[in-house]
Amino acid sequence: MLFGLVMALAAALFFGVAMVLQALGAQRHSPAADGSGLLGTVRAMVNLPFAAGLLLDGLGFVAQLIALRSLPLYVVQAALAGALAVTAVLGAAMLKIRLGRAEWLGVAGVCVGLAVLGATAGAEGHRQPSTAFHWMLLAAVAVIAAVGGFVWRLREPLRAAVMGALCGLGFGVVGLAVRVLPAVHGMDLVPLLTDPATYALLAGGAVSFVFMTEGVRGGKVTTATAAMVLGETALPAVLGVVLLGDRTRPGMVPLAIAGFAVAVAGALALARFGEVTPVPEAAAADEPTRVG
Repeated sequence: MLFGLVMALAAALFFGVAMVLQALGAQRHSPAADGSGLLGTVRAMVNLPFAAGLLLDGLGFVAQLIALRSLPLYVVQAALAGALAVTAVLGAAMLKIRLGRAEWLGVAGVCVGLAVLGATAGAEGHRQPSTAFHWMLLAAVAVIAAVGGFVWRLREPLRAAVMGALCGLGFGVVGLAVRVLPAVHGMDLVPLLTDPATYALLAGGAVSFVFMTEGVRGGKVTTATAAMVLGETALPAVLGVVLLGDRTRPGMVPLAIAGFAVAVAGALALARFGEVTPVPEAAAADEPTRVG
């Protein structure tokens, strides 16, 4: 379990740094200049900061997969939301962004909440849903993608909120899919290749990534990120307990709920740090600036 906790925190670190790089890269390309369609989204990804963020996302995804195979889903998803604390501290240290009292409280809340979750978490549940649930995960990705296509041209801030929520739900599907994947023995990949959960994982990650990129490009990143945090933590945590059998240590359910709530609340307080704007050199030389 300790190794799983380390991997969950490593995933948060990788995703937090990647968020800074991807926001910097994506905000170089506005929807007005590149178009609001899928081609414009692809153009927003073709630059060095965004590519570096993609590499870190890949490392974070591997760490997430390892963590999900040994920890309850609610712990891992809360840790991933804690990536915003990494983003906020990194922005303060490297981009000369001044954190206010609320932001530092948010960072502290994430840290305290995750510490409590780590101390109260039991082993991952070993309950395996039926094959129908695996197909339901794949169908859920299709529904998320369809809804995203429908709301693509909505006006802000509604568009950002819906895109962020869909992104979070997609990442939640990814977490659930990882938990129900069959074990691989040696080089026998047939069980993986024939399991719909494998394709739910891949498609869910891709769809979520596109929607989050659109939220960043639309300018309402605080709204999108807050919706993403709620989408990727609340529902997957409940499903992990109800369907997969995730549990806390004996007698620690109230403390675990409190830790989860504090960690998510801290992440929500830091939601605006999904938007990182480069500081002009002249301004940076005079005084640190705030995000907002």
